[in-house]
Amino acid sequence: MAEKLTTQEGQPWANNQHSLTAGQRGPVLIQDYQLLEKLAHFDRERIPERVVHAKGAGAKGVFQVTHDMSAYTKADLFHGEGKETPLAIRISQVAGELGYPDTIRDVRGFAVKFYTEQGNYDIVGNNTPIFFINDPLKFPDFIHSQKRDPRSHKRDVNMQFDFWSHSPESIHQVTYLMGDRGNPTSYRTMNGYGSHTYKWVNAAGEQFWVKYHFISNQGVSNMTNEVAEKLAGQDTDYLQNELFSAIEDGNYPSWTLYVQIIPYQEGLDYKYDIFDVTKVVSHKDYPLQEVGVMTLNANPDNYFEDVEEIAFSPANLVPGIEPSLDKLLQGRLFAYKDAARYRLGANYEQLKANRPRNEVHNYARDGFMAQNQDGSVNYEPNSQGGPVEDPHASISGDMFQGMTGAYEPYDTDYYSAAGRLYNLMSEEEKQRLVETFKQTLGTIDSLENKRLMVQQMARADADYGQRVADAIGVDMTDIEL
Repeated sequence: MAEKLTTQEGQPWANNQHSLTAGQRGPVLIQDYQLLEKLAHFDRERIPERVVHAKGAGAKGVFQVTHDMSAYTKADLFHGEGKETPLAIRISQVAGELGYPDTIRDVRGFAVKFYTEQGNYDIVGNNTPIFFINDPLKFPDFIHSQKRDPRSHKRDVNMQFDFWSHSPESIHQVTYLMGDRGNPTSYRTMNGYGSHTYKWVNAAGEQFWVKYHFISNQGVSNMTNEVAEKLAGQDTDYLQNELFSAIEDGNYPSWTLYVQIIPYQEGLDYKYDIFDVTKVVSHKDYPLQEVGVMTLNANPDNYFEDVEEIAFSPANLVPGIEPSLDKLLQGRLFAYKDAARYRLGANYEQLKANRPRNEVHNYARDGFMAQNQDGSVNYEPNSQGGPVEDPHASISGDMFQGMTGAYEPYDTDYYSAAGRLYNLMSEEEKQRLVETFKQTLGTIDSLENKRLMVQQMARADADYGQRVADAIGVDMTDIEL
């Protein structure tokens, strides 16, 4: 027998087809509280979409350790071969809105929430190991340039290249984005990266710098611009639907998590700035070390609860994992939780998707949508047996010295990494890269911005700059290298 319809307060609902009216022809009565409740809830069903990464797909799964990492970190989710930790993942577009086609060339967000025994741990990265900027002060401007023109309300390639051409630190990521990996065939066939450098600390207090790499066990495959454009017109949710169908059919995708582990002082002395997210650390210098396997084996039970209401933050850390000196990461530690409180409310961490598996004990109280509160003491220090600090969670210190100021980046070599990336590409990949710039950079209005972009490419690699210049009709003669 079907369950009886009720209001949100549990009262029986007699008629869900017809409003109460004054006679057969109306008008509608304001005393029809069931109508008012239904409309009032409907009016509020759309929470603000994410400012960035608005459109995304989600899934649930498990992480299993294959190589014990206790020598490097006291974070227990990486201890003991065979240990399993439940997780949730959200893969998303950076720039487009909630309804935007998901096959349009873009960086893809790759965020994983581990429900560990020590609390939630989030790795909030992308499908690229790098990013466009290295200072949080530039982040709002960068996102504005990727969104819609405030006058025409169009997404405008002129805005994008106007920002990139005047931000030379972005050339490494722009090269990556405009290459083949800017159009993954499937969410299952792309890698994920923590992007930033983080710190691991073991039980003995030894510190290491670490970078995360989720390598797809399905292999990496990408689609051409033509295929991506065709799919955007056929199914705006193509990548989301493809992932959902694969999991629904039992074709569970998996990624092997590897890390680059860099001894503390070696990281500070490395030839490149390991805290600059526009740069990478050479795999030859610090090879990938396997940690475990992430498998996605369940679709959301309810998309809104499991995907829209989930909130990730790089500030969600557990003992043994700490931030680094990365400026952009430092800004993200604040911004992500602040955005979640705006979007979901002050108590968003009590929602099902964000609730940790271990018990929560603190002195935070009240606010919108507070749940499961008791009458225990709500201040500290106290003499009433309230929760106390755990020294095990103490942060390991870093030594700082210097004058405060708004400094240029420590390492101002913006170009060589992009040149190395270009030279890793096959001849066919290089041709497709140049063609993509012809279709994008080649269409912008500003000749000066075209010249600035070509200058960045030529500084990265002479062949790179010359090919793009020829493709978009820019004369290299007067470009300073």
